[in-house]
Amino acid sequence: MPRFFVSRESIVECNGETHIIINGEDAHHISRALRMAVGEKIEVCDFNSTVYDCELIEFNDKDVVARVISQSLASSEPKHKITLYQSLPKGDKMETIIQKSTECGACRFVPFRSEFCIVKLDSKDGRKKQERWQKIAESAAKQSGRGIIPNVCEPMDFKAAVEDAMKASLVIFCNERETEKTLKDALCNKKYSDISIIIGSEGGFSQKEAEYITSQGAISVTLGKRILRCETAPTFVLSAIAYETEM
Repeated sequence: MPRFFVSRESIVECNGETHIIINGEDAHHISRALRMAVGEKIEVCDFNSTVYDCELIEFNDKDVVARVISQSLASSEPKHKITLYQSLPKGDKMETIIQKSTECGACRFVPFRSEFCIVKLDSKDGRKKQERWQKIAESAAKQSGRGIIPNVCEPMDFKAAVEDAMKASLVIFCNERETEKTLKDALCNKKYSDISIIIGSEGGFSQKEAEYITSQGAISVTLGKRILRCETAPTFVLSAIAYETEM
């Protein structure tokens, strides 16, 4: 069943019923691309994990109106809020990372610049990229049945990103130099409500950066004996967390 997201302001009471008004690109998609009709069913989320089962009742020039049949909390959201701090990779790899990580349960993305990043973005380019990445997160959230759309931040500097990451109750630093502590060790040995994951770009982190991250309190972990590409590592970590905490 198609899923769409609306703000709380789009959910209104009308003659004893709850109606949802959908406009913009989503309204166009429902009426033109999907060619849906009155009486067909859709799912609508309110950005806060509430899912509404709806029936389409009206098509207008600029919007579509649906009647709420029932509502429930989304069962697709992970137990812990997970933020991925990803050092900027080359090309369109960030798009893949955001798409697949959204499917795997990430709730927020913080791209950041580190010493070995090849990509150099000024503030204008960073905003353009952020807008593109946010649309990818939205599309992936709809496709995978998420109850929220993950937020994609504008790129940060290295220290600002690390400082932001440390606000979580568990901070995991995926460190290619680590040989002893595993991801499972980090997940099993601490009570936590939210998780930050710090992952490098193609060149990883410099020794100075790695020491700084761990000095701030992040848990340095190895991702195993195989070398993972920077676009593979987030999916690997998120899948492992889902197995450990949800299965």
